[in-house]
Amino acid sequence: MINVNYNPDILTCLASLSNDEVFTPPRIVNEMLDLLPQKIWSDKNIKFLDPVSKTGVFLREIAKRLNKGLEKKIPDKQKRINHIFKNQLYAIAITELTSLISRRSAYCSKNARGKYSICTDFKKPEGNIRFFNTEHTFKNGRCIYCGASEEVWETNRDKELESHAYEFIHAIKPEEILKMKFDVIVGNPPYQMSDGGAQASAIPLYHKFVEQAKKLNPRFLTMIIPSRWFAGGKGLDEFRDKMLKDNRLRILHDFLNASECFPGVEIKGGVCYFLWDRDNSGLCKVITHKENEIVSEMERPLLEENCDVFIRHNWAIEILKKVMSKKEKSFSSQVSSRKPFDLPTNFNNFLPTGEKDSIKIYGNQVIGYIPKDLEIVKNKDWISKWKLYIPKAIGIGNIEKDWLKPVIGEPNSICTETYVLIGPYSTKKETENVLSYTQTKFFHFLLGLRKVTQDTTSKVYSFIPMQDFSKSWTDEELYKKYNLTKKEIDFIEKMIRPMNLNKDSDEEELEYSEGDENGSEDE
Repeated sequence: MINVNYNPDILTCLASLSNDEVFTPPRIVNEMLDLLPQKIWSDKNIKFLDPVSKTGVFLREIAKRLNKGLEKKIPDKQKRINHIFKNQLYAIAITELTSLISRRSAYCSKNARGKYSICTDFKKPEGNIRFFNTEHTFKNGRCIYCGASEEVWETNRDKELESHAYEFIHAIKPEEILKMKFDVIVGNPPYQMSDGGAQASAIPLYHKFVEQAKKLNPRFLTMIIPSRWFAGGKGLDEFRDKMLKDNRLRILHDFLNASECFPGVEIKGGVCYFLWDRDNSGLCKVITHKENEIVSEMERPLLEENCDVFIRHNWAIEILKKVMSKKEKSFSSQVSSRKPFDLPTNFNNFLPTGEKDSIKIYGNQVIGYIPKDLEIVKNKDWISKWKLYIPKAIGIGNIEKDWLKPVIGEPNSICTETYVLIGPYSTKKETENVLSYTQTKFFHFLLGLRKVTQDTTSKVYSFIPMQDFSKSWTDEELYKKYNLTKKEIDFIEKMIRPMNLNKDSDEEELEYSEGDENGSEDE
């Protein structure tokens, strides 16, 4: 039977433009607005800005709260609505299309002064929702503001398409755009942009919107962004460092699975939203969400002692402290940089079959052979030794699911950029002992504290301590060595899925994920 009284909210039904420009559901918007002090909803002088408006949902939900909060101060409903929309709510749309959608959502009319507009005081059709068609400013092949590739956005792109030169971050002085001060800045910025590199490589953008918003010095700032910044990445190291040292970041909601905020959208490493409170510094309340439940909540520093990344799991902090207290050398010293032998992912100069004078090569979805006289200029002395090959891109940045499956690389073998190399080692036995260590939950747990994307380069191994590889290792031995409590062991066991390495198989299993939308910057 059809429910004739059902009146759906259209903004819950819109499909996102892409994984980079994601529409924010009203539920998430209201959860973010709940972070703000309740008293601001009855303050008729507070000014709000959404500098990245897509649907106008932030303005609409703010207007609802102000309309209720200002009932006593402005009893006349039409005067109250006019005051709210004309004097308190402002936005900068990211495209011309989203400016029309935003006005329709906020004003009930894409023409702010039209007869259907709920605000009757506007003199201009755009109202307070601005869109200005900005262009990139290129220098040496890159936009000086956002880093966009001139080749991608000028040479190879239809001029009629959107330039995605977002006005808010293409201004040296953002305060000059609207020429006013704002008390609250909210939004969901675009996440990334193609940089013209290989395998759909992309540069992050969201941090630029956060930094630009801080320049306006609002009282409060809340945005929802990918969680990839927790561990840095391409162009994010400086941003991460500033955020983790900023004690005005007071509340952080971390979603391990982005689909809990954006149904049907995959954002590797999850998403988070935060409250930055200019006038109140202190510890940050970190709230972790998993499977639509809050699984952990703790007030703590964002940056732990001797750490350079954010430890997103509250329970993990004490475990990491126990491991680091032994001051052992990092396992990252065993992991090569990208292109261990300086061969790209798309290398395909293979021999038809293995020949006597050939070298085995592990490549992109293939094991082949190359002539022995092919010039290898990088790490040539590793060819004759034992090693482990491990895909550079694995999984989605989920500590529970991203399991490493190294391949033993025998002497007289090399690999392409698809893999990084662990080793090299003198004997097969030592290599197998290292392999046993990589297959423990302890190893994967510490790996996952830094691995928040597909990328698995050497820096994500830095929390993992070295061991004596004259012997093999088990979780039980490692738990005992680091004096972990039953609760800590249970946490690791629950966090990391069980996985068995099939040692009886004669076939070498190659498992990897191509492309990293985080666009890692390597060592």
